[in-house]
Amino acid sequence: MTEQSPTPNFASRLPEPRVARSIADTADHHLEIEEVTKTFGRRGATNSVLKGINLHVARGGTTAIVGPSGSGKTTLLRLIAGFESPDSGRIVLDGETVAGDAWVPAHRRNIGYVAQDGALFPHLSVGQNIAFGLDTGRFGDSKYRGRKAVATRIEELLEMVALDGSYAKRRPHELSGGQQQRIALARAMAREPEVMLLDEPFSALDAGLRVATRRAVAKVLAKAGVTTILVTHDQAEALSFADQVAVMRGGKLAQIGNPFVVYTRPADRATAEFLGDAVILDAWLEGSLAMCSLGPIPVRHPTTQGHVQIMLRPEQIRIASESPIHGTVLDWDYFGPESSVRIKLSDRPEGQPLDPRIRGGGEVITIRHWNAAMARRGMDLALKVIGEGVAFPIAD
Repeated sequence: MTEQSPTPNFASRLPEPRVARSIADTADHHLEIEEVTKTFGRRGATNSVLKGINLHVARGGTTAIVGPSGSGKTTLLRLIAGFESPDSGRIVLDGETVAGDAWVPAHRRNIGYVAQDGALFPHLSVGQNIAFGLDTGRFGDSKYRGRKAVATRIEELLEMVALDGSYAKRRPHELSGGQQQRIALARAMAREPEVMLLDEPFSALDAGLRVATRRAVAKVLAKAGVTTILVTHDQAEALSFADQVAVMRGGKLAQIGNPFVVYTRPADRATAEFLGDAVILDAWLEGSLAMCSLGPIPVRHPTTQGHVQIMLRPEQIRIASESPIHGTVLDWDYFGPESSVRIKLSDRPEGQPLDPRIRGGGEVITIRHWNAAMARRGMDLALKVIGEGVAFPIAD
């Protein structure tokens, strides 16, 4: 949580999002999205949803597209699936242009799609739902042989999503939310798609079931070697599910990279705050060292100098036995394994003058700590910082 509140029009004053290349980039691109735009509405009342999207997805890899509501995530997924066509730009699947210079309809793209609610047919059994996705022509001309082969394939797909064959006779309303999502995945996997698109498939599940279902789905897709794209607004889900994360904001990509990079080295303040709690402090940066209320903070490859804002994650700030940095506990929230602790920093580090060029001192920050007994209201705590910070230029 950022305690230094931005002004009401902060978002409108942000610079254009900076696209950072993925450090896990590869030449083996299964899916290529190039300068894709999409606008909805009629002349005089149009809404530009996608504004020049460029994204490459590695074969067999997992990419999470994450962003707030209205950022264009689902629209991009629908363009990839072939449910909508882009206004400009192109989409290339396995070397073939499927949108742009040419057009390949959705049913010929060999792409699987799992929606938020699973979209199972309520009047069909589980087996019939899965069979709906099968190409029954593959199972021979004999009626008997065809039915037997279909039943065998349904049982294989159920086993793939960790459900036994008895589920084939059940109806969707007899299943839990997590089981319904697994059935939806089995149906999508029935045609052995090259690419699987997941449109917030876990958001309707409760917390414990969401984690278990997400792990099960990730395991199935990884084992099958299916290139996967997950759309979500859940930051933790994106970071834990994918090997590449693309952050969307306002119809553009703000940053692309592996989960560790986008979380620890976000491209800008808005991305940092969207991906998780952030401590933002006023600082003065010279070379690769930023001076702030938490003392000197190293910064890797700074892109600016002078007056900056330094960003740290709450888990980087630890309670120490001895330190010149002190703060007073204001309050805390208890979450069981850890507590979120709000601390008002001292006006200056003990025995050190605070740089007059920054507006530091007395700032309120939030840290995380496992021992609630060490964070009672009014306690004076010594603090230390672990690792590096990220410096952002001061917004005009």
